[in-house]
Amino acid sequence: MPPPQPEVAPLNFVNVLRAMLAVSDKVSDLIFSPGRPPQVELSGKLQPVVVAGLEKLTAAHTGGIAKLIINQQKGAAEILEKNGAADASFSVPGFCRFRVNVFTQRGTHAIVMRVIPFRPPTFDDFDLPQQLRQVCELKTGLVLVTGPTGSGKSSTLAAVVDLINETKHYHVITIEDPIEFLHQHKNCTVHQRELHSDTPTFALALRAALRQAPKVILVGEMRDRETIEIALEAAETGHLVLSTLHTIDASKTVDRIIGVFPKNEERAIRARLANTFRYIVSQRLVPRADGRGRIAAIEILRATSRTKQYVEQGETEGKSLIDAMEQGGLEGMQTFDSVLEKMIREGVVDKDEALSYASNSGNLQLRLVDLNDPKPKSTAAQQPPPPPKPESSLPDMFER
Repeated sequence: MPPPQPEVAPLNFVNVLRAMLAVSDKVSDLIFSPGRPPQVELSGKLQPVVVAGLEKLTAAHTGGIAKLIINQQKGAAEILEKNGAADASFSVPGFCRFRVNVFTQRGTHAIVMRVIPFRPPTFDDFDLPQQLRQVCELKTGLVLVTGPTGSGKSSTLAAVVDLINETKHYHVITIEDPIEFLHQHKNCTVHQRELHSDTPTFALALRAALRQAPKVILVGEMRDRETIEIALEAAETGHLVLSTLHTIDASKTVDRIIGVFPKNEERAIRARLANTFRYIVSQRLVPRADGRGRIAAIEILRATSRTKQYVEQGETEGKSLIDAMEQGGLEGMQTFDSVLEKMIREGVVDKDEALSYASNSGNLQLRLVDLNDPKPKSTAAQQPPPPPKPESSLPDMFER
């Protein structure tokens, strides 16, 4: 815990938040750091916000903001002192809600506030793939949404829960750190439990949920072996379990789960995961070509006899999960690169920008080879085609 800072006359923090959110309706995060003005993240880029009296934040300013937020969260002050960082939620009734992380650096406080709308997102808000609506029809199993921090995992899961809430008559329990989107009771009864306020750990809340008769359990994040093990158990015993992991794609998600357990348990865990997973959805946010924010590129791995076999037995040359996704379009599967190719061809994203987000930029460039010819068609038509090379062809190049 940093040494106490001198008290300063606090500005109206709600007015500061209003000024920062007035920059754009697409602001994703607010950042308060000593030595810098208040900043907002907009479409993946930080920009300062002019707030009278806060042209340059001091340690006393950020300490006061941290105290204001932390004191509203049960147990958060103790966690901040012990661990140097604490999660919290903060709301301004009738205005906005935030997921907050307060942390110490160089002996001072810094604060990052993620903007959370009052209304849970829907499928139409983010133009999510329609095949993900099938998640709501599942009765049991494990559905994972993965991706780096800030890729929209929570929003996608909230959209799934909202659709279940509207179309089913279930008991839904969520376990979150902290609670983000507030789900009202619709056709479902939704109970939302917050880490530290309502339960000390994900694992304890998840184990208790098995005795609370839910049909659907949402676990904010599978952070450790115990949570993963109980989530698998819940999926095996007739529950639909939704959760997230910080992994970059579907294949790495499987490796991450397997790697949490001892080597001598690998075969058993592979078998359990193969039998319980239903979807692994991975997301990456890519800047739009028109500059109007970012769009989600979404990879979808679905449980089929083929993908279950690859999860259980491990991937080999020619028998990989990415091969299954590439060839599984009719089963609702897709890869990052196939989605990026479509976005590039439709002009939604810039080619060079999209290539930096590709899983295999070399292969994606080959798939876009027809976009690389700088010659006008009329000129090209006057030129005789080059003689074919017997030792290579375009399909062969894709196979390499």
